[in-house]
Amino acid sequence: QVQLVESGGGSVQAGGSLRLSCVASGDTNVATACMGWFRQAPGKVREGVATIERGGRPFYPDSVMGRFTISKDNAKNTVYLQMNNLKPEDTAMYYCAAAICTPRWYISSLNPSMSETWGQGTQVTVSS
Repeated sequence: QVQLVESGGGSVQAGGSLRLSCVASGDTNVATACMGWFRQAPGKVREGVATIERGGRPFYPDSVMGRFTISKDNAKNTVYLQMNNLKPEDTAMYYCAAAICTPRWYISSLNPSMSETWGQGTQVTVSS
């Protein structure tokens, strides 16, 4: 059974930092999968905030560029999201996801529909 378990969420003030972790188990191997972090705020659609292909190259939307960093530790089968200079608009449930590294994924990795396996999420709340 494939599992993705997120942790590290919490409440911080604007300008603060958080580091999210996603531990993969089962059939998901972060060394060979394409992984990502997505978020969903109440009343909004789910959006990608960072993805990383199996070779380690990251992808970010403009909204988090320079503030968020995705990384992975293949030996620990874990993916991380370092979030700095957090803003109130970053408040959301954050989800880890895994995908097969298809050519379509490389074109649209930040699109949630490109991912197949999802964690349960971890809440991030940023106060002003």
